[in-house]
Amino acid sequence: MRPNPQHTDTGMAPLHVVFGGELLLVTETVDAIRVRARSQGYTERTVFTVDTRFDWGNLSQWGCQSSLFGERRVLELRIPTGKPGKEGGAAIEALCRNLPRDAIIIVTLPEMDKQGRASKWFKALENTARMTEIKPVGRDRLAHWVKQRLEQQRQTVDRDTLQFFADKVEGNLLAAYQEIKKLELLYSPGPLSFEQVKDALLDVTRFDVFQLPEALLSADMVRYGRILKGLEGEGMAPPLILAVLSEQIRLLLKVYLLMDANKGMPIEQAMTALRIWPARQKLMLNVIQRVRYPQLVQALRQAALIDRVIKGVEKGDIWEEFLNLGACFAADANFRMARRNDFLSTINSSQN
Repeated sequence: MRPNPQHTDTGMAPLHVVFGGELLLVTETVDAIRVRARSQGYTERTVFTVDTRFDWGNLSQWGCQSSLFGERRVLELRIPTGKPGKEGGAAIEALCRNLPRDAIIIVTLPEMDKQGRASKWFKALENTARMTEIKPVGRDRLAHWVKQRLEQQRQTVDRDTLQFFADKVEGNLLAAYQEIKKLELLYSPGPLSFEQVKDALLDVTRFDVFQLPEALLSADMVRYGRILKGLEGEGMAPPLILAVLSEQIRLLLKVYLLMDANKGMPIEQAMTALRIWPARQKLMLNVIQRVRYPQLVQALRQAALIDRVIKGVEKGDIWEEFLNLGACFAADANFRMARRNDFLSTINSSQN
């Protein structure tokens, strides 16, 4: 990516682009740019959020106007979908060709896929703006991220406590941030004990039903079982859990069927045609390479069984049947054939 060498007379780039899937980090980055701009006299702020009804004429009109009070201006152009459309793409290209004077423009985008990065409007931004890509903080990096954030507020914990913290927030960066700030309010700077962190976290830990699909599709049965136990303990409605998981299974089946109907269609093209988010495509790709069509059909049959148990048409333990559904995606065929008490023992041991 090539940032534009031109700068305002205050040394700031006139156009910034911040993009990525971590909303917290995107927001923090934009906040930092805005604070710096304000410190250098850019006090008039306008925010445009692009949706299906957005009038792109507002962008060119803003660019042509000057501040009523002669103040330097900041424009935040937020494009949550990352797809401005034909009209929006042309407006962005025009903006890049003729940046307004005495203004700082901040464009925010989600994580961009290969097709989006290849678009003319994105290329125009690359050649004109200072680009900042926010990389996702995966579960493997979350403990280190928490450690750095705690150190910023002059607090430290040991490695085991860090891992406990990461497991409890389940990769949710915003939840992790909120818990870190709570620790700052509760305790003085310095080392924190495991008991202090545990007491602070367990009071408000909530398992999110929308974390289940990632654990299911990645065949992380221990994590899947742990989240299920949390949802059961919180009294989460089983029909909602079933709806979330069934949607993922049907989506995978649609990918298979689309590829079968269009011989030779690449998996990536099939997922794009089905409007699967770029951030989700890598996970889906791993599942398709590992789990065969008959297993997905079996998983859908298991979901149908759970539906009948929920409705009282068939007898059974709903939560055990959810575990059976998870076993359909296990990476190891021997694991899928393991006895039920072995599976439960694996999950229960992870709680200790």
